[in-house]
This record gives sequence, C-alpha cells and structure tokens, in this order.
Amino acid sequence: MAQHTTAANTTVAGADGPLTALLTAAMAFSMLQLFLLGAFGPRLVDEGGLSPTVLGLTTTIGFGAAAVLSPIGGRMVDRTGPRRSLVVLLLVSAAALALIGAASGPGFLLAAVALGGVPQALANPATNKAILAAVAPARRGAVTGMKQSGVQLGAFAAGLPLAALAAAVGWRGALWTAAAAAAAAALWAHRALPADPPAARGQPRTSLVPRGAVAWLAVFSLFLGCGIASVNTYMALFGARELGMGPTQAAALVAVLGVAGVAGRVGWSRAARPGRAERLPAGLAAGAVLAASLLAAALYVRPLVWVAAVAVGVFAVSGNAVSMVLVMQRAAPGAAGQDSALVAAGFFAGFAIGPPLFGPLAEAGRYGPGWLLVAGEFALAGAVATAWAVRERRGARTEAAA
Repeated sequence: MAQHTTAANTTVAGADGPLTALLTAAMAFSMLQLFLLGAFGPRLVDEGGLSPTVLGLTTTIGFGAAAVLSPIGGRMVDRTGPRRSLVVLLLVSAAALALIGAASGPGFLLAAVALGGVPQALANPATNKAILAAVAPARRGAVTGMKQSGVQLGAFAAGLPLAALAAAVGWRGALWTAAAAAAAAALWAHRALPADPPAARGQPRTSLVPRGAVAWLAVFSLFLGCGIASVNTYMALFGARELGMGPTQAAALVAVLGVAGVAGRVGWSRAARPGRAERLPAGLAAGAVLAASLLAAALYVRPLVWVAAVAVGVFAVSGNAVSMVLVMQRAAPGAAGQDSALVAAGFFAGFAIGPPLFGPLAEAGRYGPGWLLVAGEFALAGAVATAWAVRERRGARTEAAA
C-alpha cells in the first residue's frame, strides 16, 4: 500500500487543481440524475404523465440500488484502484442519463434510474481513494470538500443551464446532452489519472457491517439522506404547485441549493480538523432543522423559500462532506474505499426511504406537514451525531487519563 501511495504522489504531486476538478466532475455526474429528475419534476408530471408518488419512486429505486451496491463497490475500489473505478463510474452515468432521456414509460424510466445507482455506489469510495493516494494530508480536507461540492454543482447544472436547455429542446434533449458530457469526462479520467496498480488478489475480506465510528456516521447519514432526498425531489414541484412559480423558476430553487451547497461543503470540510470535526455533524443537523422549518413557513411567506434553499445547502448537504472527511481521518490502511462505501450506503438508504414518505403528502398537497416531517428526520440525524460526539469525548478523556 505504501508503495502504491508513493507512486501516486510522485505522479500527481503539485497537481491538486486538475485532480480536484476531475474528482468534482465525477461526483457531479454520479448523482446528476437525482437533480435532473427533481428539477424537471414539473415537466415530468405535466408532460410525461408521472404522478408525484412515481416521481418520488424514481429516487427510491436509484438510491435503493446505490445503498445495496455500495459495500460491493467499496470493496471493488479497494481492489482495482481509483482510475478504473472512475472510468466505469462516468461511463455508466452516461448510459443511465441517456436511457432516462429515452424512457417511454414508468417501467423503462425506473430501470434506467436503477442503473444510475452504480455510479452513486462507486463515487465516494473511488474519489476518497484517489485523494488518499495522491493528495498530501494537509490538503485532504480542502480537496475533499471541493470534490464533495461536485454533487451540488450537479444541482446547479440541473437547476439552471440544463433547465434552460430543457425549455429550448425538451427535457429529453437536456438529458442526452448531460450523457454526452459524462462520456467525455470518462475519456478525461482515463487520460489524466495515473495507472492503477495491478488488481489486488487474495486480500482478506473486509466486513460489510459498519462498526465503531463508521456505524455512527452511517446512521447519521441515513436520517440526513431521508431529509435531503425529499427536498431535492419535491422542492421544485412545491414551488410550481404551491408558490405559483413557472417550471424554470422552480428549477432555479435547485440551482440555488446547489450553489449554497458548494460553499457549505468546501467551508465546513476545511473546518473539519481532528478534534473539531466530531462536533460539526450535530451543529449542521440543527441548521438543517431550521432550513426545513423555513420551507414550511414559505407557505405563508413565499420569499422564505429562497432562504430555505440556501440554508439546506449550507447545512444539510454539507453534513455528508464532513462525514467523508471524518471517514478518511479514521480509515484503516487499505480500507478507505470500504469505510466510505458503508457510510455512503447509509446516506443512499436515506435517499431511498425519504421520498416515499413525503410523496403521499405531496400528492395530497400537504406540503406543510411534509416539510415538518423532513425537519424531524434532520432532528434524528442531530440526535445521533450528538450521541456520537459525547461518546467520542468520553473515550478521549478515558484514553488521556490512562
């Protein structure tokens, strides 16, 4: 492992900028389908004949597949290396986006969305493994925050340029454009990244059951994912149906969330230094509760929806980036991919669970109770994070006393 790390550092030393850009793009494409389905929600419901409940089911299928595949994906990344994994991630992203754009009915659409679970399962393990191999320890927090912000850059792309393109060429054309960009990024990854070491064989199998800090972060991510997925899936539809926005303006809510998420993920990840990072998840969850409450309040004071979108980005979506920093700070040698995957599996499971709980409320036009449900999910994430932080402090005191 040390030899591989040294080789990678020799190849990429001093090239944090291009590497960070590539990893950021990979994260954006891995979850772009989620944001496109959310941003295009009003068009899919009005033009594609989907019900709000089926719209939520697309998220459930995609992230259910990602949750199931994540532990396997983490093991694959640890064995084959980040370059191969990132190329596969981007090619499968391109295929999934193209197939979603070609979908002729709910069944085809759901199958294509399930395929999109593969890149989601590979994203965090592959990008974290690349950072550990090629980035100096002092720079890892900043690079991690930037590459995690790629998810929110995907939200921005879905909510503004791709939504504007959809207004001109239709939502299918916008999806096919995104698919072509993902394929181009796969070629970029193949040419830009150093070759992986030979695929590892005969290594002892790592556990598929999270333990210790990884288990706590996985449960925190589960509840966090429940709330974020509901916001991503239904915020644009909420703006169109309840606040009188047009489809493009409603999609802009997703873009605003994305821009705020970029700033939040970069800023909070840089602040997540050892000794301080353990306290951040609880604070971010508390801010997320406030953000969900503002969405409910927007039913009465409509401009608050924009403040809420910013707050969701700054607090809720930043929690996942801080979790990944914590994973890399604590990962055992050779197990960063697997540990990242187990935490990501919790996050994706939350994405699969959240929208089906929200969907019936959206179908009935009961968005106020829906956003309060989201606030409750964020509060549960905060309770888990607080309990873990207290446990960590007690452990540190015991160790110091010994």
